[in-house]
Amino acid sequence: MAESKVWLITGASSGFGRSMTELLLRQGHKVVATLRKPEVLSDLVHQYPATQLLVVKVDVTQSADITSAFAKAHAVFGRIDVVFNNAGQMVTGEVEAVVEADARGMFDINFWGAAQVSKEAVRFFREVNQPRGGRLLQISSGLGLISSAGCGFYSASKFALEGLSEALANELDPVWDIKIIILEPGPFRTGLSQAISRMAPVHPAYADPSLPGSQFRAVFQQEFIYDGNPEKACVAFEKASRMEDPPIRLPLHRRALGMASGKGKSLLEAVEKYAEWSEDLYF
Repeated sequence: MAESKVWLITGASSGFGRSMTELLLRQGHKVVATLRKPEVLSDLVHQYPATQLLVVKVDVTQSADITSAFAKAHAVFGRIDVVFNNAGQMVTGEVEAVVEADARGMFDINFWGAAQVSKEAVRFFREVNQPRGGRLLQISSGLGLISSAGCGFYSASKFALEGLSEALANELDPVWDIKIIILEPGPFRTGLSQAISRMAPVHPAYADPSLPGSQFRAVFQQEFIYDGNPEKACVAFEKASRMEDPPIRLPLHRRALGMASGKGKSLLEAVEKYAEWSEDLYF
């Protein structure tokens, strides 16, 4: 295997976070697994020594938890090579169906929490690691590329994370040797718990089963749509972390690739069709 590295993972209790933790431990890497309920990883704590696995209680909506986790990682392992910024929540439903409190709560985790982790990761890579450098893997989604009916607020939270990540990547001094990769997975069968994925009740105005939101609700709850293998996705994530010159965005899954291709084509068509609208808009 490649050289052993130290990874810090947020949202390690389930989904990609749990799968990534298990893969890295099997490969011999050291893992700082952060999550709100550390007892969920008790089986791994009994299986792996403290010299390889550190489990830390973290709520990413609490900045103090984030800085504490990075400090504990430094105290135990001396450095962090890769941050897997994965903690997230999914609330679906039409824009008018999702209540403000649920939408704000999702943004607190998917955007503000991820943003705080990103800032601390960059600071740590630059000022604590010796030699400095590191990789920040941002878990976005194909829905961070293109939104769809029933995913407005979830997509908005991922769009926001992508915008922040792109700006941050452009701000970094190359001598710091810090790279950011926005991972955009499609529908993988991660077995999200009800605490992470929720669907808002149907808004009366959107009850018509022929409407796109209703069709999304029907399909979203069918397991067949989730044909991606999360363990195989994590192998790809780990491979991406070792790239010397990684892409800023990495869509993974045939559906995510289709979303990326479709959006690129749509933008180019709009530019070509309406370019002349911009010809006389200047002083």
